[in-house]
Amino acid sequence: MVLCHRSALLDGPLRPPKQGRTSHGRRREREHDPLPPGRESTTRPPPIPAWCVAHLADAARSTHLLQFHDIGTKIADDDGTDHHFKCSCQVDGYRWEIRVVYPPYYSLVETEYVVEGLPEDYLVEGYVVPLQLVFLGEAGANKVPAALSCRLLDPSGATGPSREKGTAAASFQHPSDRSELLTIRTTFYRAKSIVVYVKNGCLTLECTVTVLRDLNPIIAVPSNNLPRHLGELLASGAGADVTFAVAGQSFPAHRSILAARSPVFMAQFFAGEMLERISPRVEIKEMDPFVFQAMLRFVYTDAVPELDEAAETAAALARHLLAAADRYGLDRLRAMCERRLAWAIDAGTAAPTLAFAERHGCSELKARCIEFIAGGLAENLDAVLATEGFGRCLEDTGPSVVIELLKAAHARKIKN
Repeated sequence: MVLCHRSALLDGPLRPPKQGRTSHGRRREREHDPLPPGRESTTRPPPIPAWCVAHLADAARSTHLLQFHDIGTKIADDDGTDHHFKCSCQVDGYRWEIRVVYPPYYSLVETEYVVEGLPEDYLVEGYVVPLQLVFLGEAGANKVPAALSCRLLDPSGATGPSREKGTAAASFQHPSDRSELLTIRTTFYRAKSIVVYVKNGCLTLECTVTVLRDLNPIIAVPSNNLPRHLGELLASGAGADVTFAVAGQSFPAHRSILAARSPVFMAQFFAGEMLERISPRVEIKEMDPFVFQAMLRFVYTDAVPELDEAAETAAALARHLLAAADRYGLDRLRAMCERRLAWAIDAGTAAPTLAFAERHGCSELKARCIEFIAGGLAENLDAVLATEGFGRCLEDTGPSVVIELLKAAHARKIKN
């Protein structure tokens, strides 16, 4: 589980940071050396290329806290998307996203990361969090220089903030432009049994988006607001030429927009002799009104904010929305729901999610479930076997899934 909190929006002059020195006199940036307890660390921006310093006077900044809960209790695996979690913000008139590319995972750590007062040979391993800054706006002819920087925090205050680490300033112009990968690491000192910055399974990152300002900017082009305008059009019902009746509720919509987004709606409204082509009212059967409304909003805005809600609520909606996406040929919505269900896999949900994936032909989601149950930790298999849903899963899926589970368990045994 990841929480995103906005902590501050700052404006001010931007100066390159000073470099630190090692005990051997070698000049380098010490990225995650925690400060001694009781000392504060001043926030500083990431290194700035010379061309930026020559032409830019000040900057706008937005700082956010990312909190990762239950670190290490779930398998950190790639779910087939380009990010695991995203935190949106607006800085200097442009929309941005801080993306966690993968869930935090455990890895060996290079010995250059040290904690003051402890020798380097104590350091053996730690958690890794890879992040990227993604541009969501449209700068037109402009190029927006920006950078992402992060540091680790200890909410208990026992350890001071880590040194800040940042990407080099890059130019952003079009939607989905992104920065270089920024890798943040924690450290574990086995000899002293010290786990730095992980408290009760919680890891906290302070991330800052810095947008550099040009002294002589080109006329700015507003960011893309088409999804917002279409969402407002749907909400107002202005110009609607068809009404959907779903379990006693009515939803006005626009045939052309629906047809442009869904091949099923295209066939219903503009091809053949289907009744929907001439009828101003269409009845939708076997679908919950809330699910249909969420699907309709996705058609207009390409977003489903409900999937970002609490895990159980979002996972339940994702199942129904995935079935609706299948029904209307909305491939992107289907993939979004499949990804959301993959994030929610745990001992209690793995078996029913596996049965659901098999029933709807979700091969990637099915593979994630099988890997969690039989291909990962032995504790996962024991926990899933103890649930009531596992027996029902085997009844619903048949012998083919049993064979795949056995193969995964056998592969894990060989690997270990």
